[in-house]
Amino acid sequence: MVDDYDDLFAAFGRIVGAGEGFPQQAPLTREDFDDYWIRHTTAVSVASSGGCLRGASYIKPNYVGRAAHIANAGYFVLAPYRRTGVGRTLVEHSLREARRLGFDAIMFNLVFASNPARALYRRLGFDEVGRIPDAVEGEDAVIYWRSLEDIAL
Repeated sequence: MVDDYDDLFAAFGRIVGAGEGFPQQAPLTREDFDDYWIRHTTAVSVASSGGCLRGASYIKPNYVGRAAHIANAGYFVLAPYRRTGVGRTLVEHSLREARRLGFDAIMFNLVFASNPARALYRRLGFDEVGRIPDAVEGEDAVIYWRSLEDIAL
């Protein structure tokens, strides 16, 4: 992870700057990046090939205390690598990793309604459990949840 830190920060900064899937303000500072992506996470994964970062994911508890058994995860895939299987690989990996880390469910709190990954989430067993109207700049956000009980350790 340490080797990928600068690339991960730069890539996530491009995602935020383009307004693609995360609500952070641009320009992204390292402090904001660290607070969101690094400090509170249980695991960070990077998808790369040929020394080129293609996407990344994180897993962290969605809640504290008695509800800390529910994970939260976030993903991004850089534009040139979308629709190549990178996103699916990241999500499938995070399901196994979250289960291995002791979580029994995983939840996405803020998936923009326009996000094309929503179809992938449904195919991988996620249920839409809520919708937040006008969540970010007039766009609705969808909340997804999935049990991890069927994921083999």
